[in-house]
Amino acid sequence: MASPPDTSKTTKLERYNSYIRKVNSTKLIAASSKLLFRVTLLVALLLIFFFTINYPPLTSEKTFNNNIHTTTHNLLSSTIYGGGASWEKQVRHSSTPHRPNGLSVLVTGAAGFVGSHCSLALKKRGDGVLGLDNFNSYYDPSLKRARQDQLTKHQIFIVEGDINDTELLKKLFDIVPFTHILHLAAQAGVRYAMQNPLSYVNSNVAGFVNLLEIAKAADPQPAIVWASSSSVYGLNTKVPFSEDHRTDQPASLYAATKKAGEAIAHTYNHIYGLSLTGLRFFTVYGPWGRPDMAYFFFTKDMIQGKSINVYVTQDDREVARDFTYIDDIVKGCVGALDTAEKSTGSGGKKRGPAQLRVYNLGNTSPVSVKKLVAILENLLNLKAKKNVIKMPRNGDVPFTHANVSLALRDFGYKPTTDLSSGLRKFVKWYVSYYGIQPRVKKANEGEK
Repeated sequence: MASPPDTSKTTKLERYNSYIRKVNSTKLIAASSKLLFRVTLLVALLLIFFFTINYPPLTSEKTFNNNIHTTTHNLLSSTIYGGGASWEKQVRHSSTPHRPNGLSVLVTGAAGFVGSHCSLALKKRGDGVLGLDNFNSYYDPSLKRARQDQLTKHQIFIVEGDINDTELLKKLFDIVPFTHILHLAAQAGVRYAMQNPLSYVNSNVAGFVNLLEIAKAADPQPAIVWASSSSVYGLNTKVPFSEDHRTDQPASLYAATKKAGEAIAHTYNHIYGLSLTGLRFFTVYGPWGRPDMAYFFFTKDMIQGKSINVYVTQDDREVARDFTYIDDIVKGCVGALDTAEKSTGSGGKKRGPAQLRVYNLGNTSPVSVKKLVAILENLLNLKAKKNVIKMPRNGDVPFTHANVSLALRDFGYKPTTDLSSGLRKFVKWYVSYYGIQPRVKKANEGEK
């Protein structure tokens, strides 16, 4: 009788093949799962971005635009910034001083009115200057871009970013050991605070704190000069306004955020040894100014033949401002930087008492809005169509007047430009920048 065939080898081979198929199937399932997870995650991120763009929160258009800009920048900054050798080279080159013992200054709000002028002044004397600006749409960003072009011609690089972007600020301080910060980035304007209050908290409070958090941890810690405002005097009636006058009655949210900034500065000085100098600007004007300021939009409307609103107080008194020309403000900012003492902290720990200062920077000569209009009429060689109306209760104050004796004593601040001379320079710039060919004669004749 024949023996049965030996099937053990065949069985073992089948078992082995079955095992291999199971292993391969498991690997395929695992790989597919990983791929599916990654695709799902990517789709989810794309959907979140899509809905963020297309379904904004119920808020004003300006708030939405600013939030989208900030959110998009914060999401992408770590990718765009810090990874490129060319970008880092620009940052280092711009911030490197070119004179013995020169400063290395981070200027926030560098594409703004005061920031652009201060950046140029510092660069021209040999200091290193690196700008930071988010180019928001509070007013026409094209004007900010034009200022940026002016700075680029003088080899000043502006990093496009937000002071609330912690990772970006950390990267900048990793690259550059800044000796000073000139902090001018802020949400400006008294009246706009009634439309978009959170933008003031986001920039003037949260943004300032974020910058101070980075500065306190830096080694060495930089000295900081920052822009407060004459608005902090609020309902104060003692004149001229002096630094020791009360500032606990703000008349607007803008003023309240600037007053909060002064309190925050005191805290970081006290706990962390940061050297901090606050500058209370009084109604700054001049070439390359802000379109939301009265002298600017008065000029625009008068040239276009539109009527302008000239405010008086509720009891029919004239509204007056201590108009301060931009060149005088720049001298004050530079003087504050030059006399700022070093911070005393290291790695977030205070090592000794640090300098804490507040100064008025004004012109010391209040001029009525009525007089301002008369000067513009003369310079533009035309008659304004004036609507004289009561000042609305929107946070504006009827009168400002600066006492600058402290700034004079400590860094020689002495304003030299009267309103007529300053407006003549502004009008000359305005008609040139906007390519206007009106009946402007005296503005040009006065410069000859």
